[in-house]
Amino acid sequence: MRRSTNRGFTLIELLIVVVIIGILAAIAIPKFSSVRQKSFRSTMMSDLKNLAANQEIYHNANFTYSTSMTNLGAVQSEGVTVTINAGTNTGWAATASHSGAPGEQCGVYHGSAAAAGGSPGAVEGVIACTY
Repeated sequence: MRRSTNRGFTLIELLIVVVIIGILAAIAIPKFSSVRQKSFRSTMMSDLKNLAANQEIYHNANFTYSTSMTNLGAVQSEGVTVTINAGTNTGWAATASHSGAPGEQCGVYHGSAAAAGGSPGAVEGVIACTY
């Protein structure tokens, strides 16, 4: 009797491996997307926290809040757009959006400024997001 010396995988074995890889990809891709959304949100919140600190430093020096990111020396993260909606001597409001999360935004206000201009923030000094 002669034994076959051909070594390799059968078509069924290869098909099973492809199916398993497909199942793992179906589980991993939505998880990756969720983590990505959380990172966009964290970036927006971080930029708003930095803006709040810069606003307080500016207020201590000038006795008013600024509506200019340049005057504040604030730097935005890549993909983030921070908009200062209001800035007076008694308060300020700002929103942030990320190019990777269209339609989503975070907002914060302080002092007498209203949570207007699309700012989702409902409690003074607390950063709130739409998702």
